[in-house]
Amino acid sequence: MLPAKRILHQLDFLTPILISLLAVLAALAVAAVFLIILGVDPINVYVQLVKGAVGSTYSLTQTLGKATPLLLVAIGICISFRASVLNIGAEGQVIIGGLATAAFALAFPDLPSWLLVTLSLLAGFAAGALYAAIPGVLKAWFGVNEILSTIMMNQIAIQILILLLTGPLRDTAASATSANIIQTAMITKTAWLPTLVKGSYFHTGLLLAVALAGVIFFFLWWTVAGYRIRAVGANPAAARYAGISVKQVTVMAMALSGGFAGLAGAVEVLGVSHRALQDFTTGYGFSGIVVALFGGLHPLGAIPAAFLFGGLLSSGSTLQSAGVSSAMVTVLQGLVVMFVVGSSRWVQRARRTDAPPPRAAEKADTLESAALPKESLS
Repeated sequence: MLPAKRILHQLDFLTPILISLLAVLAALAVAAVFLIILGVDPINVYVQLVKGAVGSTYSLTQTLGKATPLLLVAIGICISFRASVLNIGAEGQVIIGGLATAAFALAFPDLPSWLLVTLSLLAGFAAGALYAAIPGVLKAWFGVNEILSTIMMNQIAIQILILLLTGPLRDTAASATSANIIQTAMITKTAWLPTLVKGSYFHTGLLLAVALAGVIFFFLWWTVAGYRIRAVGANPAAARYAGISVKQVTVMAMALSGGFAGLAGAVEVLGVSHRALQDFTTGYGFSGIVVALFGGLHPLGAIPAAFLFGGLLSSGSTLQSAGVSSAMVTVLQGLVVMFVVGSSRWVQRARRTDAPPPRAAEKADTLESAALPKESLS
């Protein structure tokens, strides 16, 4: 291999990062065209976006606070999508996780603070995992399309939220001013996540989310269970031939994905709203899918992606000062995802085109490695 080619090969890991950055710039350029058509200065809009995201201590803490649930949802999406299980029901799983967390914290207010916080988080994780396992089982054993089932379960979760907040979990002590707001009672302060900056939504949930991103990176790439998830996602037929139970892996991946979405709902309840509200998720489930895609379906890549999209969400209100509706943030998110996902597909296709055809010996090695003995996977 020539020295120049060797250097390029060693720097190959930078290609996805550079492509993503170029895709973001392209999305901003296209959005600028729309802004010019609307008669708005795009440079001023982008300056306002940056100021709204990191322009002050308040805006920065807002960004970090919104990045926390986005990162947790994205971690779960990385797991399910790596297994080729398209979990589009994260929004519903966030709702169920938040409801379970609020219900547990309200039911056991006298527990020690550390125990109450820990068990409340686990309740949210377990509720989200169980709720996501339902479409996982439907797909694995009955062949039900998981996209359709998870989308429908989003609507079911919304109706469950309304049912419980207007019934068993309704705040009976609500004042007349909040009579039109359906919500639970406020959880005890001993269950609140400690804030890292006083008076902000920047709480210890972000530290937990970042730590879990590292844990899931290790899980996916350094454990047998993670290998099975990636093997099923890469080639279910070959994984089944190697002795991997595709059905069990499908359910496991979906349950873990839902668990992290439920945990996102839990940290939002314990760290921000301190109760379950009708709109406490604010679309984190859907935005988390976008974050995962932008991060290349990699847990560590989801960290900067969550910060970026957290900044977009927190700066949406500042766009009004630039003469643009906050809905432009949604348009910008869509453009970023479209360009990033499209560019990644383009890179994959280019690599397949440029790759030399495998020799016969390499083909044999590939087939042999696909047929791994069952003992090596146990």
